[in-house]
Amino acid sequence: MTSIIVEDSRLARQELRNLLEKHAEIEVVGEASHAEEARQLIESLEPDLLFLDIQLPGKNGFDLLEMLETSPMVVFTTAFDEYAVKSFEYNTLDYLLKPIRPERLAATVERLLERWNQQDHPERGLMQAHSQVFVRDGESCWLVRLSEVRLMEVVGNYTRLYFEDNRPLIQRSLNQLESRLDPQLFFRANRQQMINLQWIEHIDTWFNGKLRIRLRGGEEVEVSRRQAAKFKDILSL
Repeated sequence: MTSIIVEDSRLARQELRNLLEKHAEIEVVGEASHAEEARQLIESLEPDLLFLDIQLPGKNGFDLLEMLETSPMVVFTTAFDEYAVKSFEYNTLDYLLKPIRPERLAATVERLLERWNQQDHPERGLMQAHSQVFVRDGESCWLVRLSEVRLMEVVGNYTRLYFEDNRPLIQRSLNQLESRLDPQLFFRANRQQMINLQWIEHIDTWFNGKLRIRLRGGEEVEVSRRQAAKFKDILSL
């Protein structure tokens, strides 16, 4: 598993390198001291993992992730615990507080390897039905399993999630979410909506080869003609 350390302190980079020497499964292929340098390294080396400090000169660690087209797995490393909640918005695998203790890093590496072994390229990074995601909308926060999300819907530059009686907006496009989700669980019904196949209650044929689906939450979704053909292929024996 290749990794890049993004940290403005040379001493901190070396300390982390020394700790990682005990974990042969992780190969450090580069280091960066600021966001722009890190972006260039990530685009050229395409690492599997980032050890990413949050407080960097200029753009911070969150800014760096926003700059990337696709993101590797991320482990945040920071001396401040106030960023822990925000880090979950970026599907962070772990959050290490400095100074990093060897036993704490070992637990992180174990989680990394478990994730790595479960998913093969190119499906690496897909979130499964049992995956829990942190959702924040304003001052409200939820920790929800993907299996509980029945519908995702485009609202401008945001996406609205439907689970239980909640309808939060998140700062991710539907295309971004689709690339991270298991296609055996979520299906793109049309340009605006993606449905959880496990929540389908009823299907009606519609005009022009389209389908109309009712979810157990009561929402009705129209499946475009093009997607209707794919839908039938997925669910047919």
